[in-house]
Parts: sequence; C-alpha cells; structure tokens
Amino acid sequence: MATATFDSLNPSTGELIESFPRSTADDVDGAVATARAAWEDWRLVPAPERGNMLFRFAQLLEREKPALADLMTREMGKVKAEAGGDIQEAIDMSYYMGGEGRRLFGHTTPSELRDKFMMSVRMPVGVVGAITPWNFPIAIPAWKLCPALVCGNTVVLKPAEDTPLLAQRFVDLLAEAGVPEGVVNVVHGFGEEAGDALVRHPDVPIITFTGSRETGVLVTKAAADGLKHVHLELGGKNAIIVMDDADLDLAVDGIVWSAFGTAGQRCTAASRVVVHEAAYGELQSKLVARAERMRIGSPWEDDTEIGPVINEAAVEKIHSYTEIGRDEGAKLLTGGERVDGQGFYYRPTVFADVEPGMRIAQEEIFGPTTSLIPVRSFEEAVRAANSVRYGLSSSIFTRDVNKAFKAMRDLQTGITYVNAGTTGAEVHLPFGGTKETGNGHREAGQAALDVFTEWKSIYVDYSGKLQRAQIDNVAHPAPQ
Repeated sequence: MATATFDSLNPSTGELIESFPRSTADDVDGAVATARAAWEDWRLVPAPERGNMLFRFAQLLEREKPALADLMTREMGKVKAEAGGDIQEAIDMSYYMGGEGRRLFGHTTPSELRDKFMMSVRMPVGVVGAITPWNFPIAIPAWKLCPALVCGNTVVLKPAEDTPLLAQRFVDLLAEAGVPEGVVNVVHGFGEEAGDALVRHPDVPIITFTGSRETGVLVTKAAADGLKHVHLELGGKNAIIVMDDADLDLAVDGIVWSAFGTAGQRCTAASRVVVHEAAYGELQSKLVARAERMRIGSPWEDDTEIGPVINEAAVEKIHSYTEIGRDEGAKLLTGGERVDGQGFYYRPTVFADVEPGMRIAQEEIFGPTTSLIPVRSFEEAVRAANSVRYGLSSSIFTRDVNKAFKAMRDLQTGITYVNAGTTGAEVHLPFGGTKETGNGHREAGQAALDVFTEWKSIYVDYSGKLQRAQIDNVAHPAPQ
C-alpha cells in the first residue's frame, strides 16, 4: 500500500489543502481486484435500480452544491459561478443517465426465417479505468462514471493530482447514494505511476481518458497489447469566426466567456478568433477594453471574473507562449504577464495580426490567451478555422442564415455553435471532436453508452427444427 503522499494546494494562495496517498501499482492491483469482484453482482442489479442510485446521487449533489462549489474555488481555482456550473453539469448528467436505467435501448428486427425472433442488447464489459483531469473536477467524473455505472460496469477512478479532494467527495457521495462497496474505487497519485498501471492492467478492459493529446497517444500505446476499449477526449484549438455582419457586442461577450472563462483552461476554450477585415478594427478595440476591465482575484469572491491557473508549471507554459507569439511577430494588445503577488495568476492576453500557421494559432496553450486572425472572406475564415490538428469546437457569429448553415456543414469539429461562443455543451448531445481531438468516441448523450457496453445479438428459434440462415434451400421459379 502507498506510504508516500502528495499535497493538494490552493492555487490562489499556495496553501496546503490536504495530503493524499501516492498510489502505486500495488494499490491499483488491489482496487482493480475489488472492482472485478464487485462486478459479478453489480452487473446483475436491475438497470432501473442502478439508475435510481444515480437519481439519489444527483439529489445529493444538489444538497452539497454550495459546499462543493466553495471547495472547487479553493482546490481548483474556478470562480464561484463557474464552480456551481461544473457541479450542475454533474447533476444534469446524473439525472440523464439515471433515466437510461429504464431505457438502455437495443433493437429488434424481423428474421428472414419463419418462427424466429432476433434482437440486440447492450451488455456491460467489466472494470472501467477512468482517468480524469483537474479542470472540470466534478463534471468530467460524472460524464464518465454515470454512464459506466448505469450500464453495469464497475470503476477504478484515477483523478488528477491537482484536485484529489473533490474527487474523493464525489466518490463518497456515490456511496451515500447507495452504490455498493467496491463498485467505485479511487486511486490517487500521478499518471506515470497509478495512471500507467491502471491503463496496462489486464483486468481493465475499458480506459476512458481526458487530457492532452500527447498523453492520449501514450495511453493508446500502453493499452494496445490488451486490445482494450480506449476512449479519448484530448486537446482543442477552437476558433470563433466573426463575420462582417455580426453583432459585435454579442461576439465580444462570446469571446470573453470562451477565451477567458476558467482562465482559458478548457479544452473548448476559444484560443483563436477569426475576424472579417471589415469588423477587425472595431472588434479588436471592444475586446481589449473588455479584457482589461475583467476583475482578477480570489475565486471565492462574488465579483471575481478570472481566478488563478492551476499551478506554477501552467503559468510558465502560458508565459512561454506569450514569448513565442512576440517572436513570431504577432502584436501583443494586452496582458502577456503574470499577476504580482501570491498564487498562479495570469492576465487575459490578446494577440492581433496573427497568421493561421503561427504556433500561437496552432498549439494548445490552456490559458487566458487568444489570437485575432484577420481574413477577407467567409471561405478564408473557414479555411483558417480548419487549419489546425484538432477538431473539438467551433463557432460563427453572423446574421446570414446561408453562411450559418455552410459553417455548420464545413467546420471540421465535433461541436459547432451559431451566435454563441465555443463552450456550453449540454449533457443530452454527444460531446467530443474530430481529427486529433480524440479517437472517434463521444461522451454524453446516447453516444456515451457505446463506450461502456458491448453489443450482443440474440437469435431465438421456436420452429422446433434446425433452420439455417443464408442457405439457399428455398425453390425459386426459373426465370422466363
């Protein structure tokens, strides 16, 4: 068992929140064995009852929402309103997937033979290894665990080392909701230790991972020998297109929320703004004015708009991209520096005159930085938006319905918004992206069930004789 520990720190102050065990491969072995033993009974619990437990879990999240939101402001650094929204996503997902306990639809279809019945049903797979990030420390565990559980799987959760207390509270509330002991297990610690052991474990047939593209590739390679189901939600380099006919005040609202919300630490963050040249100057001035008015402060204070980034390494990475942008010849309009004092704060940063091929327009920064890219036409805007390796979220601001529908068709992303920013997914539609944002699977909505189930086709022959499908044993009249 783990004897070493690691600390969870408040990113606003650097103060210690709590210490946690640094789980080892032996700890992972124990958690997987517990989950595997619990699966034998959990898979037999009627799915409606599994769903009822998720309904109770949602009610407990509602009860604990103020306390969890306060903890999130201190352990992760989200401002109060966003912390509440994170928990609300988990509530919504729990209710939605609870309802799947009375659906989990399969299919029936007529047989080509007499007196024969056919159907397909969803079957649970076994132990799910869930590796979750720190930026949505309650929502993303819910997006993974709720469908996994309602489908009849058990779980070993490896949460991010930056937000372990929130993950522990999440698991404790599942137990309070009636999820039996051993069905959900948590191992704390680091990816190269606990995470790698979980991915490679022979008794874990499903891995669901949210994080960076680079780590996603390592997860895929480590799971390959076991032919595991691997579900990846990776990076984004999301663009908002602003056309010359757009409502610019609305567009600025969307950009500020998408680029600087959660201090830019979202996979759906708008780190690029592709602007028609006719609107470029006015949008630039409006956006800079708004960015410079944003209040940076302690996330638990009601009027704070931007809290800290997660840790010192994040500050250093974000600032390195400021230097890269300068070196590439982009024009720094505002920000570009950390905030003096305690904590890991970085000012909202806007670059102008950015070319689509620049590194700041291609690589995920994961901080409060966005780049303005001028274009001359709708077609050029779409090309610029599609010019990155990722394909998670996209947005267009326009009053032209024809351009809106062309954008919905032509933007190469899993999510597209019209006259809204790049964030704001709801739990009943699939969430995920194209290209190098993932590996084709989706979270949320009905699509999430495909990650956590296997299809079984069932044939029932009640003819009382052996019937052979696809055998040409029926006499056909000769052609005339």
